[in-house]
Amino acid sequence: MSQPQSHTRPTGLAIWLIIAGVIGWWAAFQLTLEKIFLLENPDAKAACDFSVLVQCGKNIESAQGNVFGFSNPILGVACWVAPIVVGMAILAHARFAKWFWWLFWLGHLFAIAFVCWLIFESIFILHTLCPWCMVTWSVTIPSFFAVTIHLLRSGVWPLPAKGRGIAGRLMSYVPLMTIVAYGIVILLAQIRLNAIPNVWHTIQIALGWV
Repeated sequence: MSQPQSHTRPTGLAIWLIIAGVIGWWAAFQLTLEKIFLLENPDAKAACDFSVLVQCGKNIESAQGNVFGFSNPILGVACWVAPIVVGMAILAHARFAKWFWWLFWLGHLFAIAFVCWLIFESIFILHTLCPWCMVTWSVTIPSFFAVTIHLLRSGVWPLPAKGRGIAGRLMSYVPLMTIVAYGIVILLAQIRLNAIPNVWHTIQIALGWV
């Protein structure tokens, strides 16, 4: 018989953390491979360079792509393991202390702040949309929302019972919150880069439609 969902053992959150972690890790791993390829072949073009707008070569070769003195995707390969491990541990009935959830949330806070900065740099400074970077953005945003709301509803943040109840109901709105966040990014990209027609044209070329 399946176990009921609870805030102390949030199976839905656990499953999402595993899915997000795998997707984020794979995107970071692919970018790491592209970085290694470009280091070995300085005159070559990255496999994810589809057009002047849709490319990852410019991003991973830029200063923004090497913020900490090494390629950003290496950080992703290391850090995306954390949500996978936490998600698996929750499914294995592990319970975590409040300090652990705080550290886990701080990791997600760093991730969302870093992603927001990278989105700004990519759109307004580099004028590119990196495919694998966007995959990372797409899972970081809902992960931050979900973990934040879980801390609110589970009492890790000291809220009264009514506040925890409201937070619990908010979890069902994470998809909507995520769509709104995606919409803001798309709007910024469209205003700055005229992204929608350019990306659509790139897709048509890649599929051989034009």
